Amino acid sequence: MRIKSLLAAAALAAAAALPAVAAEGVKLDGFRPDVRDAASLQRGAAVYMNYCLGCHGLALMRYNTLQQIGLTDDQIRDNLMFTANKVGEPIATPMTRADAKIWFGAAPPDLSVIARSRGADWLYSYLRGYYRDPSTPTGWNNTVYPNVGMPHILWPLQGERTMTMVPVTRDGKPVMDHGKPMMEPRFEMVRAGSQSSAEFDRTVADLVNFLVFAGEPAQVKRQQIGYWVLMGLGILIFVSWLLYKEFWKDVH
Repeated sequence: MRIKSLLAAAALAAAAALPAVAAEGVKLDGFRPDVRDAASLQRGAAVYMNYCLGCHGLALMRYNTLQQIGLTDDQIRDNLMFTANKVGEPIATPMTRADAKIWFGAAPPDLSVIARSRGADWLYSYLRGYYRDPSTPTGWNNTVYPNVGMPHILWPLQGERTMTMVPVTRDGKPVMDHGKPMMEPRFEMVRAGSQSSAEFDRTVADLVNFLVFAGEPAQVKRQQIGYWVLMGLGILIFVSWLLYKEFWKDVH
């Protein structure tokens, strides 16, 4: 099963790096990550290891970092550790840069800090923005990243759909933008996947949530420490104010 998952990911992934911004005029879907949701992070880690790791590594993160989302070493080793022998090793892709350059023309980017550089909204919209397009080399396109080089690796879950641009209307009239009608994508499902629309949205949300965690695994601890630091500063300010009053009380 592990080998099949890695082969499927490697066969479907492409080398194109993700763009820094969304396509012009595309409205991103809002997504609020919750790195305190251990169940979501565990589901997202499973999706990543099975669908993304074949080509995209998390070289700045080690497998034992997954202990922070509630997993034991045995659970990590038995269910998620596909590319290493020890839980202390980095989460690296099995694809070498040399092979990637031969197969795809360039190495797929490491995704250790992709959520910090692109943003959760961008990732959530990008992963949900795929549609069939026979004019592209991969047969897929994306509303957020037109002519994307990476195919839709999650299509068995979402299914296949087509996309057409239609005018945005309000009260039955087209909405204009600088003299031109505003357009929005409309999707039509042509082949259902193994998940419903709501289930797929949750899968993508879990995956993005995990990528946000991977970008800074210490963020929860950092926030907890921050509260104590602010509390300590508050106490220090209060003590300083008392000392100030005591020192100047006899000065006229």
